[in-house]
Amino acid sequence: MSEVWTIRRVLDWTREYLAEKGVGNARLETEWLLGAALGLDRVGLYVNFDKPLNQNELGAIRGLVARRAKREPLQYILGSQEFFGLDFEVTPAVLIPRHDTEAVVEEALKRAPAAGSILDIGAGSGCIAVALAKNLPDARVWGVEQSPAALALAQRNVERHGVRVTLFEGSLFEPFGDQRFDLIVSNPPYIPTADLETLQPEVREYEPRAALDGGADGLDFYRIIIPAAPEHLNPGGWLLVELGIGQAEAVLGMFGRAGFGDCFTARDPNGIDRVVGGRIP
Repeated sequence: MSEVWTIRRVLDWTREYLAEKGVGNARLETEWLLGAALGLDRVGLYVNFDKPLNQNELGAIRGLVARRAKREPLQYILGSQEFFGLDFEVTPAVLIPRHDTEAVVEEALKRAPAAGSILDIGAGSGCIAVALAKNLPDARVWGVEQSPAALALAQRNVERHGVRVTLFEGSLFEPFGDQRFDLIVSNPPYIPTADLETLQPEVREYEPRAALDGGADGLDFYRIIIPAAPEHLNPGGWLLVELGIGQAEAVLGMFGRAGFGDCFTARDPNGIDRVVGGRIP
């Protein structure tokens, strides 16, 4: 007689297995994986704790658990990630949206609530551009992205949320000529090259390196974008960038040398300086 695997039994076994593989929050992630395989939310799992699973259901669960055990990010397995209260499709073509990055959106909404034209450089999944467009429905939002695969995904997220965002393939300001904006935002690559090998396997082995590698000291992007931005900002326009741990002082210096005023830093929910911004007088 074959063993009976109930939802409870599979949940307990999978939690222990993923924890042994080094997965943090193994219990919660197990619930997400089982829910995705079975088409149930977390409440559905618990009210069906004693339900026996058939071979097809067990096979679907095994496939997802095997991927997570190899440290593939949960978001890529599930195909989505929440950001600023919105659900975004994600694939290995893009950096997974982080809640730290929500600080960029919050500061943009606080400092440029009347922005009529916005540019997101390095749009990735489109999470920043879409969140701004959703919260500033009268603004025209543009995004630029070098990766064709990321651009296609961002376009799907734009359509999913029904917002007014126009996307271009290209680098930095190339597609825009002498066009100017009220607000420019960016979450650029900012991890020093040597630090990439010290990252968690989920990041190091699965997320796109081009979206992570900021050069020897992590500041390559800022050296390009900050001096160039004033030529693409309207008078009084803002530039806001995300940055990594310990980079705020150096990036603030670049803002000052480029002629920005009202420069500031803002912290993420963990108390880390995560955003630097400034305004053209």
